[in-house]
Amino acid sequence: MEIPEYTIATLQTAFERGEQTAAGLTQGFLERISAIDSAGPTLASVIEVNPDAMAIAKGLDRERREQGSRGPLHGVPILVKDSIDTGDKMMTTAGSLALEGNLAPRDAFVVEQLRKAGAVILGKTNMSEWGYMRSTRASSGWSSRGGQVRNPYVLDRSPLGSSSGSAVAVAANLCMAAIGAEVDGSIVRPASSNSIVGLKPTVGLVSRAGVIGVAAPQDTAGPMTRCVADLATVLTVLTGVDARDPATQESVGKTSRDYRAFLNPSALKGARLGVARECFWPHEGTEAVIQEAIGRLKALGAEIVDPVRASELPFFGDLELELFRYGLKASLNAYLADHPRAKVRTREELIQFNADHAAQVMPYFKQEFFESAQTKGDLTSESYLKVKAELCRLGRTDGIDKALNQHRLDAIIAPTEGTPPFVIDPIVGDNLRSGGCSTPPAVAGYPHISVPAGYVHGLPVGLSFFSGPYQEGKLIGYAYAFEQATRVRRPPAFVPTIGANNG
Repeated sequence: MEIPEYTIATLQTAFERGEQTAAGLTQGFLERISAIDSAGPTLASVIEVNPDAMAIAKGLDRERREQGSRGPLHGVPILVKDSIDTGDKMMTTAGSLALEGNLAPRDAFVVEQLRKAGAVILGKTNMSEWGYMRSTRASSGWSSRGGQVRNPYVLDRSPLGSSSGSAVAVAANLCMAAIGAEVDGSIVRPASSNSIVGLKPTVGLVSRAGVIGVAAPQDTAGPMTRCVADLATVLTVLTGVDARDPATQESVGKTSRDYRAFLNPSALKGARLGVARECFWPHEGTEAVIQEAIGRLKALGAEIVDPVRASELPFFGDLELELFRYGLKASLNAYLADHPRAKVRTREELIQFNADHAAQVMPYFKQEFFESAQTKGDLTSESYLKVKAELCRLGRTDGIDKALNQHRLDAIIAPTEGTPPFVIDPIVGDNLRSGGCSTPPAVAGYPHISVPAGYVHGLPVGLSFFSGPYQEGKLIGYAYAFEQATRVRRPPAFVPTIGANNG
């Protein structure tokens, strides 16, 4: 099923002119999911479709005719990650067979917001099982329930990150937008590797209520789209104070009524941007793409400070992994206790289920990270509080805050990933020691946006912008100005491997 790559704005124009309907587009996406996600290239990005999607779309079409539009997301089909609760007929499983049958008692806050805005919840996206946190050598995008997500640009390459299904579905035009979730890199890394736009918001801007998390100081949900304007539209809907997530109270007075107001093609003029060279990796292809991008930023009026040091924190370093062990134990126990339809109710039961069903659940890698997390104390323990404080110092005080203040920067830039996507290898696991810049803003809890910057042998490369807390509007403006000036993104061609007519 061929569907134009609408933007949300052009789709709303098509709705208003009678050239498209929510029901027609929803049906088209469902057919396309069947043709190229479940079959054909077999991307495996969608783990479940909403059986009520067509009924919802038809109801929204009727509402538009009789009462008018609710706003820019009225009738827009959106997919959400399988770690995000939907209080409907779809399961929430974090990709795990252990949670098959888990029907959430209510929507996550972000899903409530989408429904109120008139979005069609099209289905759930596949992901790295349990947010990549079951094993120490997992394969990005693999889950026991959904199988292996594949990169639509080159099918044997990794989609990266636990929100891989959301990124691939957006890139392959299986939806208008998707919602991902991140603790470190799980939105921005798959966005980069699948040539889309992804935003990890400031922790507290978007509620985590109803989202299976890893570690509260870093957890957040966020939008993933094909263009920056669509991302601004979706982000506007996702934000809001939620009593179920006290962290959102911090966002009062710091949010924007409409993030589309920052879509300024001249936003980079006069901006001071620091280049975080410690986030680069010695890969000539990626470096060439990012150097060309830096040249474009200069041409658009940005002042480049090169180099700056944003952080000394390695991706998934020992200190961060220790935070994850404590956080994972607490977050999973809390989620399971609050979901009575889950067939496992505690982490002990979850670990035992995996052991009892090892052939199906653990054919490639095990659950040693789960097991090590089980030995940790609670979130009031002195050792946890020390780890949390030290990460805050390294990520904020002596990291991003220091760089921004010392060099009088508006934002910091770097390649989102140090190399193009590597080959999928579920047996050995991902190659995670290849640079990239997801960790500094993740540890700090600060906003981070990735935008397509170019390609290396047909493999996508993303450019990152990150800054201080609640600077989403500024980052959206910079990403939009770069996107509009370069327009490098192209749709995927689903080639099987490098050298197969993909340049």
